[in-house]
Amino acid sequence: MAKPPQVETVSSAADKAKLSAAALLLVGGVAAFYLLGQQDLWLRVLALLALIAAAVGVFFVSEPGRQLAAYGRDSAREVKKVVWPTRKEAMQMTGYVFAFVFVMALFLWLADKTIEWLLYDLILGWRR
Repeated sequence: MAKPPQVETVSSAADKAKLSAAALLLVGGVAAFYLLGQQDLWLRVLALLALIAAAVGVFFVSEPGRQLAAYGRDSAREVKKVVWPTRKEAMQMTGYVFAFVFVMALFLWLADKTIEWLLYDLILGWRR
């Protein structure tokens, strides 16, 4: 039996610097929002959104960002391969689920009432 291949994560200093810069831009955006407290709200929000956009941009230039983007593209490609049920099939399956839930609720209610009757009426002799 063959061993599965080992996955090695190689992180360069440039990627670490990019991730650090993205984190600093994100924190800077929040800090700018509060430091510009005397300014108009639109200016504060604009500064926050600009720095968040810069942080996202720097993140997607790094290797983890490129891997995340590739994962998203692969996921979208896989979703296109899915054979979705027709409306009729979806309605049938939904009906089956509702029927099963109703039957299980009825069963659990009957089991609860039976155990309650056994415990309180027969064994303990408590009358309500």
